[in-house]
Amino acid sequence: MGNCLYNILVMEPIRYMDSGQNLDAVFAALADPTRRAILSRLADGQASVNEIAAPFEISQPAVSRHLKVLERAGLIERGIDEQRRPAKLRAEKMAAAVEWLTEFKIFWETSLDQLDNILINMKKTEAKDTGHE
Repeated sequence: MGNCLYNILVMEPIRYMDSGQNLDAVFAALADPTRRAILSRLADGQASVNEIAAPFEISQPAVSRHLKVLERAGLIERGIDEQRRPAKLRAEKMAAAVEWLTEFKIFWETSLDQLDNILINMKKTEAKDTGHE
């Protein structure tokens, strides 16, 4: 099946098409624990690179590289102040990722409810077969 046809028949109906939001970059950025920790820090308010780097055992240039990944993913924005370049959290891309994951949460909750029902029925059948109702 050609790529275009595959996208139309498979990817678009189940909303894997990015629809203007770069979820791949968001999830790639979130895959790193240091970047997640940086986002947690920025949830408390904007901070400079030095303020962000303080609790980490990595260099300030390494923190700057992490910030660039987060910025490219649209998860943070950096200020124009030439000396500090403060970073602050942007919620829009994170909200898009949460929305995408919510679809799977609903799927798993439904699947787990179905599994619960199967297990309950199996226990009832087993109790009936052994006479321990």
